[in-house]
Amino acid sequence: MSPTRYRSRDVISPYYGGETIASNKVNQVIEDALKSDKERKFVETVEVAINLRDVDLQNPQKRINAEVALPHGRGRPARVAVFAQGEMAVISKKIVDTVLGPEQIDELSENKREARKLADKFDFFVAETGLMATIGKSLGVVLGPRGKMPRPIPPQADIERIINSLTNLVPVRSKDRPTFHVPFGNISMSQDQLAENLETILKRVESNLDRGSDNIASIWVKTTMGKAVRLG
Repeated sequence: MSPTRYRSRDVISPYYGGETIASNKVNQVIEDALKSDKERKFVETVEVAINLRDVDLQNPQKRINAEVALPHGRGRPARVAVFAQGEMAVISKKIVDTVLGPEQIDELSENKREARKLADKFDFFVAETGLMATIGKSLGVVLGPRGKMPRPIPPQADIERIINSLTNLVPVRSKDRPTFHVPFGNISMSQDQLAENLETILKRVESNLDRGSDNIASIWVKTTMGKAVRLG
């Protein structure tokens, strides 16, 4: 792992936990999380675990439900599947590997196990507007709770641009639990890139809470198989 390189522009990072944290603390936590892990045969994801407090998560309006564009990307392309037919299906097959038509939607509606596997395999779904009602009726029970209902695509839309716009997005969702996890890169990325991605997520989470940082009990950073290191 390359030595830590602190950013000269980041003498002070955003406010968190009621105090100002020097940006080198964020870098240090990420460095410690990377150090705590053994070398694996796969590229591990780096994620943050955020623990909330004094938030009524039984009220859906109080839950964190956002999508954050990471300045340095996810560390891997977003996995996107398309629901389409006709010309849009033909165009989509040139851009993504998985295109599902009306027949596949019907099959998945009869096989919820396969529908759940599909929902867990992809990060995002998009669909032509004419199929949205069918998808909602057939697969809404699977996709809805996971926050993966498709984005509708109008007939004349630039589908390639829409799919490319999803590349750097990560979902940030607490659901009804006070602890939730968000991936923000992988170990192949630099510590500076990971630090900026993490700060972007924390700022977004804080902005969605009634009392900002006071509603955050703790923050932990870890790799897929590594030990968690506390940030605050």
